[in-house]
Amino acid sequence: MARKAKHEVGEARITPKKAKNAVAVAKVLGPAVLPVVAPYAVRAAGAARELYDRYQARKMGVAVDQLGEYTGRGAALHARIAGLVQGLGELRKSAKATDADRKFTEETQSTLEQLSATVRAAERMPAARRKAAHRAVNGELERLEEQLLHRLGV
Repeated sequence: MARKAKHEVGEARITPKKAKNAVAVAKVLGPAVLPVVAPYAVRAAGAARELYDRYQARKMGVAVDQLGEYTGRGAALHARIAGLVQGLGELRKSAKATDADRKFTEETQSTLEQLSATVRAAERMPAARRKAAHRAVNGELERLEEQLLHRLGV
């Protein structure tokens, strides 16, 4: 039976001598390479952050410049509540708004204030309770969004 080699062919092995040589090379090349590489690294980090911010804003349905307004674990719910408030304002100003629409906007505005307070309070709850509160708020927001879209004729 053939004996297995201790290390496969081409496998890189880090030894104390190789590590010491790598540190010595970094000490020599570091000061020469760092001024050249640093500006590119800073630009790459900035571009990565901008892409991440755009992703987060798109995910929450807000503009990138509004992203700072919605923080914490309930940020997406706060953004949805703000969107509903804006939609209620449009319904209220609509020329074809009926008395029933106006009553709906008043009741919904009150409900949204309560939901917003619930999301803020849930930030300090244990994870299981926070998630349950967020699920409940999410369900209520879905119901209100559906009613608002129906009243707006969408």
